[in-house]
Amino acid sequence: MPDVRAARPDEFALLGAVEAEAGVRFAEFGMFLEAPVSVADRGEVPLAVFVAGDPPVGFAWVLPVCGEPHLEELAVIPSAGRRGLGRALVEAVCTWAGDAGYRSVTLCTFRDVPWNAPFYRAAGFVELAPDAWCPELAAMRATERANGLDEVGARVVMVRHLRAAPRTGSMTSDGR
Repeated sequence: MPDVRAARPDEFALLGAVEAEAGVRFAEFGMFLEAPVSVADRGEVPLAVFVAGDPPVGFAWVLPVCGEPHLEELAVIPSAGRRGLGRALVEAVCTWAGDAGYRSVTLCTFRDVPWNAPFYRAAGFVELAPDAWCPELAAMRATERANGLDEVGARVVMVRHLRAAPRTGSMTSDGR
């Protein structure tokens, strides 16, 4: 099993370099993505952060979105790729979320990049139709469109359902 654990706060400063190095792989698909600000430097308070390796060679950054965990960023540097670290990070997020009583994990990703939607599909995620998006997910997608991500490649919202029983007080009026 790959070494995946909760990140230490002092490791957050290292994650921008991991994110930038991992993003280079998109060039294989003609996608030249450059995050203006690393996920760890945006000032958002994560629900959870998991890392692979010490020092980290991969990470999963999880934000709260509509009362549920949202996998905002999953990154593994190419030299550490193809060893199951991405899958181990996703499983760590989903195990943590299920153990914490959450019902699902969402994410936004590129539909046609092999280590994006096809990877998540193999990990149990399914596409979530726009009419099922909560207001925060809809706002995230609007921001992605405004930032030009849809011009780079088709985007999808995905969800992995974790358990049938909702946490007390976490259900919205529409049943999500």
